[in-house]
Amino acid sequence: MECKIGLIHGDGIGPEIVREARKVLDAAASKYGHTFSYTELLLGGASIDVHGVPLTEETIEQARACDAVLMGSIGGDAKTSPWYQLEPSRRPEAGLLGIRKALNLFANLRPAYLYDELREACPLREDISRAGFDMVIVRELTGGLYFGERKTEEIDGVRTAVDTLSYNENEIRRIAKRAFDIAMKRRKKVCSVDKANVLDSSRLWRKVTEEVAKDYPEVELSHMYVDNCAMQLVMNPAQFDVILTENMFGDILSDEASMVTGSIGMLSSASLNDTRFGLYEPSHGSAPDIAGQDKANPIATILSAAMMLRYTFDLDREADAVEAAVRQVLKEGYRTGDIWSEGCTKVGTAAMGSLIAERI
Repeated sequence: MECKIGLIHGDGIGPEIVREARKVLDAAASKYGHTFSYTELLLGGASIDVHGVPLTEETIEQARACDAVLMGSIGGDAKTSPWYQLEPSRRPEAGLLGIRKALNLFANLRPAYLYDELREACPLREDISRAGFDMVIVRELTGGLYFGERKTEEIDGVRTAVDTLSYNENEIRRIAKRAFDIAMKRRKKVCSVDKANVLDSSRLWRKVTEEVAKDYPEVELSHMYVDNCAMQLVMNPAQFDVILTENMFGDILSDEASMVTGSIGMLSSASLNDTRFGLYEPSHGSAPDIAGQDKANPIATILSAAMMLRYTFDLDREADAVEAAVRQVLKEGYRTGDIWSEGCTKVGTAAMGSLIAERI
């Protein structure tokens, strides 16, 4: 199979972690007989340094010409970087928001998986962490409260702010289909999270999700109110497979789920549009304080590359191989500094990438 992959190295530790992810992708391509070609793309601070803006039309067009894009981290130190002396629309993070909008990336996927070897880092009670968990939160990314009409005005001498939460059935249906498709590759369970006891938007969300479920008879659908889901994530996270939810609820719940894993340096993510195209990136930041020091953990980026293999290229076997290689390296006791504990072997960014690539 021939795959065209865009690479956004980004800022801070971005170039280091993308380099290791590419190393792992090349190992998978070699073993399974694929050809991966790469296009270098500029975004964020790296683009500001060259073009004066965080995102150019050229980068957008180059990204569209690729099958998928793998990205490192965007941004720098807000206190010291000259990038943050610019107006907000010209800062690094504006480039990320811009490319998401330009490529219509409406579906955000955030897996949360607790590795046996990292269980001690989980902040939950031992009896809960011992059960483990493996879930994916599927968040609608371009609608809802964050994108509705808003205004602040004075009414009868009282300052009043209004934010509008709006969803139409087409927006709900396309994200629901994506969640069910993902569930078909996993344990075939979807929990749709809403606030249907209060919100009209949630009642429509629930109705449309149930309509979509009829096309997926193998998938078990359940519903849960968002406040209960927040509680269940810390009481019994093992119950979840795929969580489907709207933009603001997904923003909050995915951050909660990421923290119960114990290490954000292990968390991958993907943003997908209505084709098979996706932008894949680690959930963590650019960590400029350790950039260029061979200290960064590349595993989140490597696992993002595995998501790319699975969801854009439909290469489940290859994605499984990458994920298994990560587990094997952890089982053998190798750790970067952020996840190191007594008795383990501390390695740098490049060594961790090489170890994982060797075990593909």
